[in-house]
Amino acid sequence: MNAMPDPVDVPAPRRFVPVPSEVGQDPGHLTILYRGPLASCDYDCPYCPFAKRRDDPDRLRLDRAALERFTAWVAGRDHPVSVLFTPWGEGLVRSWYRTAMVGLSHLAHVRRVAIQTNFSCRPDWLAEADLDTLALWVTYHPGQVGYERFLGRCRDLVTRGVRFSVGIVGLPEHLDHARRLRADLPAEVYLWVNAAEGALYTDEEADAWTAVDPLFRHSRTPHRSAGLPCRTGESVISVDGDGTVRRCHFVPATLGNLYDGTFRPSARACPAALCDCHIGYVHLEPTGLYDVFAGGILERIPARLERTGRSMPG
Repeated sequence: MNAMPDPVDVPAPRRFVPVPSEVGQDPGHLTILYRGPLASCDYDCPYCPFAKRRDDPDRLRLDRAALERFTAWVAGRDHPVSVLFTPWGEGLVRSWYRTAMVGLSHLAHVRRVAIQTNFSCRPDWLAEADLDTLALWVTYHPGQVGYERFLGRCRDLVTRGVRFSVGIVGLPEHLDHARRLRADLPAEVYLWVNAAEGALYTDEEADAWTAVDPLFRHSRTPHRSAGLPCRTGESVISVDGDGTVRRCHFVPATLGNLYDGTFRPSARACPAALCDCHIGYVHLEPTGLYDVFAGGILERIPARLERTGRSMPG
């Protein structure tokens, strides 16, 4: 098994007092969405601003050091932690993300470690992980990878016993790909659909996507969030490579720093007018999505998927 990295310049912070648990989570459970300096990807999707972007060696070294510092901080906690890596680009093609995933998965106080990925990397490293803790949020990008190759990777994950969901962007040219993928994936694998940025779906178009993903309605239009209670800022936070804490990726105001003890939980009401990304609105309390995705919040796996009638709670 890959060992956890040695701590990298982690000062002794004032004690962090975790907030009470939410929806059946362990007392003091803290969920962290981590996004470091990495901004490169091996795919060139036309709908992504980071397509085929290359990070120079200095940026890659900076990203690795930041990730090792973060994993050292997590390793030193005495309260339950879950982590979702949400890199700008593809993390698993970098060895340090695989090492971090494996190492964190073996820590007793880490409840879940997951990553958003195109899963273009080889899967062998998963043999070293604790698969009771590790999970993957995998996105299929038609035109970037052969269909049979991608499907084969998914079947390999099933054989290995990896928890994972699969998703696709709801562009018109992706609909047939999504239908084919839904038909070919094992029944227990959830296939989600993200509404394309700025897209306005007719009811007929939305019905077509809902036939693939019964929960598509949550993604179809942005959620009004201003003033509504949200778990972000308290039991869920966003952390960047420098340790700066924000309530989520979509609210720029800072709440202090993870490493120097200045982080303090924020008020619960969302300050943004709208929330249109799953990793944001899933934590918005009025959506009720903590019940829908109970046990699979970070990897986007619903608690119950009924294949008969293609229905799902929520």
